[in-house]
Amino acid sequence: MSQEKESQEKRGGRIVTHPLLRKYLPRVQEDLAATYSRDLYKWLIIAPIIGVTTGLVVAGIAEVILRRLWPAVLGYYLNHHWAIVPGITAGAVLAGLVMQYFTKDPNEHSTEEVIRSYHEHEGAIDTREYIPKTIGAMGTVGFGGSSALEGPAIYSGAAMGSWLWRRMRRFGNLQPRDRRIMLICGAAAGMSAIFRAPLTGIVFALEMPYKDDLAHEALVPSLIASVVSYMTLGSLLNAQPIFNFASTVTFRRADLYWCALLGLIIGLTSLAFVVTFRRLRGVVVKNKLPHWVKMGIGGVLTGICGLIFLHFYPGKLVPIGANYEAVPEILNIPHTTMELVSFAVLKMAATLATLGSGGVSAMFVPLFLTGGSIGVAFAQAVVHSSAIELYAAVGMASFISAAYKTPLAAVVFVAEATGGHAFIVPALIGAAVAYAVSGDASTSADQRVREERRA
Repeated sequence: MSQEKESQEKRGGRIVTHPLLRKYLPRVQEDLAATYSRDLYKWLIIAPIIGVTTGLVVAGIAEVILRRLWPAVLGYYLNHHWAIVPGITAGAVLAGLVMQYFTKDPNEHSTEEVIRSYHEHEGAIDTREYIPKTIGAMGTVGFGGSSALEGPAIYSGAAMGSWLWRRMRRFGNLQPRDRRIMLICGAAAGMSAIFRAPLTGIVFALEMPYKDDLAHEALVPSLIASVVSYMTLGSLLNAQPIFNFASTVTFRRADLYWCALLGLIIGLTSLAFVVTFRRLRGVVVKNKLPHWVKMGIGGVLTGICGLIFLHFYPGKLVPIGANYEAVPEILNIPHTTMELVSFAVLKMAATLATLGSGGVSAMFVPLFLTGGSIGVAFAQAVVHSSAIELYAAVGMASFISAAYKTPLAAVVFVAEATGGHAFIVPALIGAAVAYAVSGDASTSADQRVREERRA
């Protein structure tokens, strides 16, 4: 028995020392080491955890604010116009009080905090302030402030990523630089979940920190987390595009020229809006009034914008609140050009009042809607085209591209969240022109021009 065992060991030794194995085995090991040098395998575990937790949190936020609170509040406002100003003001004051007394800096929240954390704090977010900031978002969005849920969704995902880094670093072989990756990974998951648009979540999160660069290192984790987050929320709520206006309309060559002109108009409009917003934020932040007073004034002005519009154009379309319901209103119900332009102007004014005064959220959807209404007005009054969905999509992509400096995410979002994949080429043209015309003007003061390569 021992002789047989000894014989087997000799044969095994001859196999291991075979000239071919001795020649090629080191090369195989070298190739494997190069292939997995970035420890991609660890993201197969970490990124899904970020995706699941973010999907669950965002589903809860969407259920409370978007499906329960805001529909009830909007219905009451439309039946009792007198309640708009006091209702929005009450929500703004509530948010202001919470932010003033339960956070270190009431002016730091949402997308802006995520970008600043990425550049200045190596991805660290103080998650002890998460609940107060979420309550602040509920007061801002749920009671009619001109903002939407992408702010708290992106912040929630980023906070989850930063928090999980602290919990998992001992077990996941995580390095300090991985926290920035997990921050962006969570932001992508939050954007993916709230808009039911995983590709948008990936592209937006990678574009978000820079004006003309990408957070390249977060690509693979963001890809995984976005898909998992989308599937998690979809299993609890639904996975349909949140704005679905897919159309059979096709574009002609002439439409491409008109789309470039529309991009030019929106680029200039965005430039004026962003410069005004940045100036206003600077004045408000420096002002010595209590934060809740500033937000209360913003709430009054936001409510007045809603009242003015409803006075001249009574109906269900109103430039306040989360406004997800405004997309089918603009596209499926006839509106005059003047009504659409008035909606766009008052929506921008309401957004300036809400977020310029310190409202806890972001302006992705307000700008999306402003661009859409301008696009439909342009189609009706200038092009005299019946393809209003086409120009609405181009207007939406152009405004997001110009104001957020995320041209790829803008086009992907329009294609993915609306279902209008036929509009990609015209949207690309409009978004590119708007991006170029608007220069470096961005809603975020913390966006940087490009990545500073680390040694």
